[in-house]
Amino acid sequence: MNHIAARVRRAHLIGLICLFLIALSLSAAGAPGDEYLVYVGTYTGKGSEGIYVYRFNAATGDSHPVGLAAETDNPSFLAVDTNGQFLYAVNEIDKYQNKPSGAVSVFAVDRETGKLGLLQQVPSLGAGPAHVSLDRSGRFLMVANYGGGNVAVFPIDSDGRLGEHTAFVQAHGSSVNPRRQAGPHAHSIQVTPDNRLAIVADLGIDKLLVYDFDGHTGALKADSLKFRTMDAGAGPRHVAFTPSGKFVYVANEMSSSVTAFAYVKAEGRLEKTQVLTTLPGGFAGTNTAAEIIVDSQGRFLYVSNRGDDSIVVFSIDPGNGDLTTVQRIPCGGKVPRNIALDPTGRWLFSANQRSDEITLFRVGPDDGRLTATSRSVHVVSPVCVTFAPRPWSR
Repeated sequence: MNHIAARVRRAHLIGLICLFLIALSLSAAGAPGDEYLVYVGTYTGKGSEGIYVYRFNAATGDSHPVGLAAETDNPSFLAVDTNGQFLYAVNEIDKYQNKPSGAVSVFAVDRETGKLGLLQQVPSLGAGPAHVSLDRSGRFLMVANYGGGNVAVFPIDSDGRLGEHTAFVQAHGSSVNPRRQAGPHAHSIQVTPDNRLAIVADLGIDKLLVYDFDGHTGALKADSLKFRTMDAGAGPRHVAFTPSGKFVYVANEMSSSVTAFAYVKAEGRLEKTQVLTTLPGGFAGTNTAAEIIVDSQGRFLYVSNRGDDSIVVFSIDPGNGDLTTVQRIPCGGKVPRNIALDPTGRWLFSANQRSDEITLFRVGPDDGRLTATSRSVHVVSPVCVTFAPRPWSR
């Protein structure tokens, strides 16, 4: 009996050792739940053919290129639905179907291969679309047409396809820079976290055009009292919100600055609280601010500089939303057009358009500071990075 008991104990010990080794292997390699599909939008014509995809392990930072996900013209901005089934891309062109319009392409996501299957392509209703986003319910797609100076809203059917537009708004006016601001240039459109307002950053007229958004019908209603005039020549480009919705931040492309607003929900309006430069003191070169993002906990803000070729980190005061500069770090390439945090918040991706690469940074969990790594991915003319929102399963 003692002999049998000893054999049982030995087998149990061997089993525990095997389980430990398996767990150790998974920890080193990263569990399947840490793997994501990463999609990269590009400018085509200089060697790029469209949207590229690779698999990314958030535990290790390792990337595995899959290749061309879909061939399409100038897919300069992307959005993925909350279930990771469909990807939407603007085609930043000035003529579509012989009309002065760009296009929006709708793709089905193959979760096994990462490839994209084209479901539909429709006019964006304006030339040079530069931004696309979904409302918080995922029922409507919003497009900002930079060249056309207008925005449009489309309903999303259950199969991912777009229906007839539910809203179209043409802006008018100009601002102080005759070369870049002779007319309206809608650079982005996003809804507030409560889905009540749609905010359009119009670079051409130096305004935030704030519309009441109907989450049931997809309609936009203008209320000029809610519009916000930015500093002359600022050139508002992109907008970021804290998850709570209490604070709103705008990246001003032309003035290389960030404007902070408090969102007064009861009245549906924005109150300007702060303007900060994104550049170091004494900077004398040419620079334009590009992307602006907030981490998932609303503690840190990140902005990319094209010219200074840097990424600036700001801390966010949880009480009043004020920003404090924490760090300015080289982007690791040239012209960081877009930056993105991976779904775990451990990594920041910098799409460096002119050096044909995406560089990866470690994100400090406590202070938000970035640490450069040797990891990078070669992509010709990358301009947008987005993720399938749920882990890719092997």
